[in-house]
Amino acid sequence: MNRFSYARATGVEQAIDLHRSTAAAAFVAGGTNLVDLIKENVARPTLLVDITRLPLKDIDATPAGGIRIGALVTNSTVAYDDVVTRRYPLLAKAILAGASAQIRNVATVGGNLLQRTRCHYFYDTGTPCNKREPGTGCPALEGVNRIHAILGTGDQCIAVHPSDMCVALAALNAIVHIAGKDGPRVLPFSNFHRLAGDTPQIDTNLHDDEIVTAIELPPAGFAEYHAYLKIRDRASYAFALVSVALGLQLEGGTIQEVSCALGGVAHKPWRDVEAEAWLRGRQLTSDAIRGFADMLVREARGRRGNAFKIELTTRAVVRAFEMATQQCFTEKA
Repeated sequence: MNRFSYARATGVEQAIDLHRSTAAAAFVAGGTNLVDLIKENVARPTLLVDITRLPLKDIDATPAGGIRIGALVTNSTVAYDDVVTRRYPLLAKAILAGASAQIRNVATVGGNLLQRTRCHYFYDTGTPCNKREPGTGCPALEGVNRIHAILGTGDQCIAVHPSDMCVALAALNAIVHIAGKDGPRVLPFSNFHRLAGDTPQIDTNLHDDEIVTAIELPPAGFAEYHAYLKIRDRASYAFALVSVALGLQLEGGTIQEVSCALGGVAHKPWRDVEAEAWLRGRQLTSDAIRGFADMLVREARGRRGNAFKIELTTRAVVRAFEMATQQCFTEKA
């Protein structure tokens, strides 16, 4: 662990100014991921800016009829909030599927968005890693890659984004509110995280001099037909091999709206808007659901250790539809 200085901010502008004062600063709130990264010598900040005193701890209604969740609201608070459980149960279920109760009690919404991959090579400073040190290589390409990405991959990095909450936020069409030296801005959740591409060291489109202030959810929360399915190696405190956040609007037997995000399969929560467009307007049948599941993995690339994730993803999507609609969809033989 390297030596670092510490400063506590009491306002958003002060926090931004403190962060800009050094090139190697980091914001810290719950610290559930950052502290681990510092201990493992993966993150080496020279200044920690404590933001736990910022006024970003409320869940409020928006004029548009949705809700706005402050970046410092804890995961547990969101998961058990009456409005969230009633109108956005998909989000509550995703949060409760992640981490442990103790971690959820201190982990924040903003920190959850910014947590980094749990790739073994990223955490092992004795090995090369393009995400940790650009240009050094990616041992996971030919090495131990059971937990790694099958969608949106390239030859620089096949790490996956670890969050459960973010998969649900992607399916719910959330908006990220951001503050910076040039003022506030918003990003659709789909544009917040990045694929690895040629810059695997950059996880998000958040600028170095910016801070997440809130997450906004639209009025429609798929409260009637939804499912969060997480498939993992053990039932407790494990990251997803594949997860599915699914929201539906049905009229009779017709799919009026579908929003499906996948976790554990890409460098960011994965949405396929073309596949969703294909499914809208179709009858809720086994052929349609299996066709949709197959479309989601049509460009998937499996490797020696993780090719099983392709079929696992299609089966998980079918199962999520069963959970959301309480209807069984028989898969093709």
